[in-house]
Amino acid sequence: MEKNIHWAERLAEEVMNKKPEPYIITGGMTTSGPAHLGTVCEFLFPDMVRRVLEKKGKKVKFYFVADIMDAFDSVPFSLQDKKEILEPHLGKPLCYVPSPDGKAKSYGDYFLEQAVYLMKLFGVNADVVRVNELYEKGEFDGYARMFFERIENVKNIVEKTSGRHLPKDWSPIMPICEKCGKIATTRVLSYDSVDGKYEYSCDKDVGYTKGCGYKGEAKISDHRYKLQWRLHWPSWQDYFKTSIEGGGVDHFTKGGSWDTAKEIHKQIFGKEPPVGYKYGFILFEGKKYSKSKGIGMGMMEIVKLVPPEVIAYTLVKFDLQENIDFVPSKENVLKMIEDYEYASEIEKATEKADIKKKESYELIGKRTWKPKFRDVLLYYQIYRDWKKVERFLGDVGYVKPYIEEWIAKNFVPETYDFAYKPRKASGKVAEFFEGLREGMKDVEIHNAIYEFARRNNIEPSEFFKQIYTVLIGKERG
Repeated sequence: MEKNIHWAERLAEEVMNKKPEPYIITGGMTTSGPAHLGTVCEFLFPDMVRRVLEKKGKKVKFYFVADIMDAFDSVPFSLQDKKEILEPHLGKPLCYVPSPDGKAKSYGDYFLEQAVYLMKLFGVNADVVRVNELYEKGEFDGYARMFFERIENVKNIVEKTSGRHLPKDWSPIMPICEKCGKIATTRVLSYDSVDGKYEYSCDKDVGYTKGCGYKGEAKISDHRYKLQWRLHWPSWQDYFKTSIEGGGVDHFTKGGSWDTAKEIHKQIFGKEPPVGYKYGFILFEGKKYSKSKGIGMGMMEIVKLVPPEVIAYTLVKFDLQENIDFVPSKENVLKMIEDYEYASEIEKATEKADIKKKESYELIGKRTWKPKFRDVLLYYQIYRDWKKVERFLGDVGYVKPYIEEWIAKNFVPETYDFAYKPRKASGKVAEFFEGLREGMKDVEIHNAIYEFARRNNIEPSEFFKQIYTVLIGKERG
């Protein structure tokens, strides 16, 4: 296989070689806080594989699992003003925590709605499945009973693949306390395989919350439990008949949950595991983006400043396992947009870098604006009149809201942050202006400045400063 082949193409080829059609792609995430760039990768990367398979004429389905039964373990940085309302619910499944805005079904659904909105914006074609609904329907009951019936084997697999010793009272499931509703603080005391009945106690201290002390009993058929993550993940893959699923580097390191999942598939389900792949972290100034700690700009803010095509292109052009330091600063974003525009204009790529850019661009789809973003920004800064800008550049409707947002949020790079308010010129600047002709091109004017400066023994850089000062009140721009 070609070494330079795009990672999405390589994964599609691997799936076609190892798995039967129709191909099932799964992915998932816990909606525990505001969406960020790492969130986008959870659905964007698998969707790239879907796109390649569909282009090859294959039958493919992408299920995106909203894992909203995870325990609510912290109030995100962005919701500190809701702390008093949310903190009493720490330890409960996210689907049982109230929505911060009081409108969504739950806290988990509130942030899931953000993710679904972003999926549509990025053109991701996935069936979104709420994992709590699968549990409520009893879809995982058979897996829970299977794990209990083979608990010694299951425990042995988890211990060997994770490299850690499990406590004697370790259980395949995490019950939801009937009294306080918490899932993080419960433990199973006993299990009866005849009717699937189990006793549990809500008495664990997990640091961010403590159990209420209640002891109760329930049945698997009551559906008030969740499988432990290392069993839950392979179970949803078996349920959906997953062909391929990826995850972050942390899941795929030695001792990570992928090692466990593979052995559960082989030893417990008696099947070959899906094709697995890992992707690197999305970093912000060297730190991992974090929903809860407020590290990095939130996606709902970024998509107002940067077209989704540019974000997607920037993410998928890197090698899949590479950590991406995505810093959405003023200058960086303009460079990202220009790189995307450059990629859109490559007709025949010969250089390795251009081949990668072209492949990534073609995966994302065609550019929807014609004038260069930089030109639109420049012209608007000069005229502050969209009708005039359109007269010079044509249709700028797609990029218009982004540029207006840049100006409103003070996001315009220093070089382009100006207002065209010319003052009366004097001296050599006035003499130069008088020599300009109607209809001169930008290159001609640029060269004329150098020639005039040299003829008059003026340092060109100094003369540029004088001209800028007259035109925009700044020494550069």
